[in-house]
Amino acid sequence: MHLKLLSVAALATLASAQNLTAVLTSTPELSRLVSLVSQFPDLVKALGAVQDVTILAPNNAALEEFLKKNPTAVKQNPKVVEAILTYHVIQATVPASDFSTTPAFLPTLLTPPALTNVTGGQVVDGFFKGKDIEIVSGLRAVSTVVKGDITFDGGLVHIIDRVLTVPEPVSTTALASGLTGIVAALEAVGLVKTIDSRSDLTIFAPTDDAFKKVSAQISKLEAEQLADVLGYHVVKGPVAYSSKLKNGQTLTTATGEKVTITISGGNVFVNNAKVVVPDVLVSNGVVHVIDSVLTKAAQNPSGSNSTGNAGTPTATGVPTDATGTGISPYPPTGSPITPYKGAASSTKAGVLGLAALFAASSWLIV
Repeated sequence: MHLKLLSVAALATLASAQNLTAVLTSTPELSRLVSLVSQFPDLVKALGAVQDVTILAPNNAALEEFLKKNPTAVKQNPKVVEAILTYHVIQATVPASDFSTTPAFLPTLLTPPALTNVTGGQVVDGFFKGKDIEIVSGLRAVSTVVKGDITFDGGLVHIIDRVLTVPEPVSTTALASGLTGIVAALEAVGLVKTIDSRSDLTIFAPTDDAFKKVSAQISKLEAEQLADVLGYHVVKGPVAYSSKLKNGQTLTTATGEKVTITISGGNVFVNNAKVVVPDVLVSNGVVHVIDSVLTKAAQNPSGSNSTGNAGTPTATGVPTDATGTGISPYPPTGSPITPYKGAASSTKAGVLGLAALFAASSWLIV
């Protein structure tokens, strides 16, 4: 997203704006936030000095819900609470008019390595859905801007109706999303810590159903081939959020080989695997859930680039939805699709057995 230049009138308003403390204390629906932030004097001082930021301020109802679920958080985990608050500060002045139906991934002040491993700071995903601005955070939690463009001398405040969720590690997020197959595979070869700690990853994570459909094929592969299959789902380097994906784009995977992005009919494909849930933010990048396990043609008896419930290649090589019932991850309204809610798969034990062959996954250990 390209941030728009503020108008002369807006600049004049900013020039005469109050400091952050004055703005927060004069806004009744932020009284609980004022009380919470006051317990972190260093944070108050830091926020008072920053310029060109946008604060996503949870209203009283949002904080009541958060504190009800985490009654001892402030006393027992003050550093974590402070980190959560920094995740609510965007590193740019972003007026409501800058949002569109296209997701914008905006870096925040959450940068501690213990909590995030995304270069430039962990992001939030913001866009218009209908007439509302929605902010998507970890575990695809959705917050809505209920009042925007409150000026202060360091930028803007948007009041939101839900506390943001700090993105969690890949393994934790996958389990919470019902993606047990990929976690079982990582656990079996001792790669959970590795995949959780590497910086700036884009992971194409197959659903449990996708793993089940190719278990017979995978079981015939040698350990080194299976290691390549896993690495073929991981892209290192700048994080490839959905807004960065382009039709015909190629991405280099951890194995050194490329996958191709195709955008057709509102659907996004990685080779022939369809993205069914995009932009699941994790502590070190992003996960896009796909409906098929990616395999290279030489490893796949069928000769295609993916197996399972993929789109059908056309004569020109452009995938189309084979069923006509798949949910488009990028509908015209820009609304995010529902998180994958796959139940704990009965194939977990089978994946564990197959994943034992991933022992040669040296591509991740660098």
